[in-house]
Amino acid sequence: MKKLILVTVLLITIKTFAGFNNYFQLKTLRIDYIHAGNSEQEFYYLDNVKTEPYWGGSLVNLIDTFNYGEYFFKVFDTEKDSLIYSRGYSTLFGEWQTTLEAKKTSRGFVESVVMPLPRRKAKIILYSRDKKGHFQERFSYDFDPANYFVSPEKTNEYPYFDAHISGGTDTCVDIVILPEGYTQEEMGLFISDCIDFTDKLFSFEPYSSHKEHFNIRGVLAPSKGSGSDIPADSIWTQTLLGTSFYTFDSERYCMTSDYKSVRDLAANAPYDQIYILVNAEKYGGGAIYNYYSVSVNSNIHAAKIFIHEFGHGFAGLGDEYYNSEVAYSDFYPMDVQPWEPNLTTLVDFDSKWSTLLDGSVPVPTPPDSIYLNQTGVFEGGGYASKGVYRPAHDCLMNTFRKDKFCEVCTISIEKMIRFYTQ
Repeated sequence: MKKLILVTVLLITIKTFAGFNNYFQLKTLRIDYIHAGNSEQEFYYLDNVKTEPYWGGSLVNLIDTFNYGEYFFKVFDTEKDSLIYSRGYSTLFGEWQTTLEAKKTSRGFVESVVMPLPRRKAKIILYSRDKKGHFQERFSYDFDPANYFVSPEKTNEYPYFDAHISGGTDTCVDIVILPEGYTQEEMGLFISDCIDFTDKLFSFEPYSSHKEHFNIRGVLAPSKGSGSDIPADSIWTQTLLGTSFYTFDSERYCMTSDYKSVRDLAANAPYDQIYILVNAEKYGGGAIYNYYSVSVNSNIHAAKIFIHEFGHGFAGLGDEYYNSEVAYSDFYPMDVQPWEPNLTTLVDFDSKWSTLLDGSVPVPTPPDSIYLNQTGVFEGGGYASKGVYRPAHDCLMNTFRKDKFCEVCTISIEKMIRFYTQ
């Protein structure tokens, strides 16, 4: 019986790889572009096209079925005029567009999309959501494998080490951890922090129940300086990725606009998700869906920062809190359903978590003690006190008072794990 199972698995594996192999090589095609504009306009400009030596993604689930993200891209085989790959994602530019600064000036950000390397000519089309939440075509690029300007050149080459390996890159979620603000003398600390990151990730559900579905690798890349920029304190540190607190003038938001360096460094290992670990004690971090996640290594709340930010970057979860410190205006239009699985404006609640509600739970759900431990529709979330609703009174995507995700977030994370690994 065991032999029969092994033979069946082997045949499925061969068939799966053969299907992938018809269209792709086990490498990555990366397209860098400049995304520019202001609060009302956006423009795309091609920057660079290159190949990378690894493909860390699935060989099966090539077409995105979630419809998450502010942006989306599709890859079409030109010869057969067929869709062969797609993914949703968000970016720092998309967040910046909602700031007050974007109403006064224009800026440009370097962004990238990555996909398995096509064997034949392909058309890559980029989309962004309009104000009603619908994807509109914005930019296209015709890829030709014979184009000698597509560079295979490696940049920022560094070794990587295995922090946790469960299986092949095609059947696991592959996380690459990038060090930020660790000097050469602190590489030992970075290795220790990666192991600690791994332990913390698997101490929270649903990750602990899916430990065998993850690979985690760290890239050994030192910075000249230790720490990260803190502009309000006149602290400027020469680091490899250029992270900074006070991103968009929000003290705890620690991000980088040097996305090309992030991609270059991540390319040293196979990956699905990029996690930047900042060598700092100051509370902070950030994450953007299918872009990158950031957290500090030594704050007292570091474990929950890790988990909260990865919820954004990996599963597309939205923030369930609201306060006046976030520098966004009208981040979630009240007449549009948020794409994040754990937020709703009640525009189309049936497409959200309505099936998880007990029949006795009212919509919206008042913060009465009888409902505090139930899945409901609680007002306040997505940085707004009114009009945006969250599924639980509290959750790791809201505060750090508890040690677990709500039911909706847990289900969303598990769906994403299955997408990457099955």
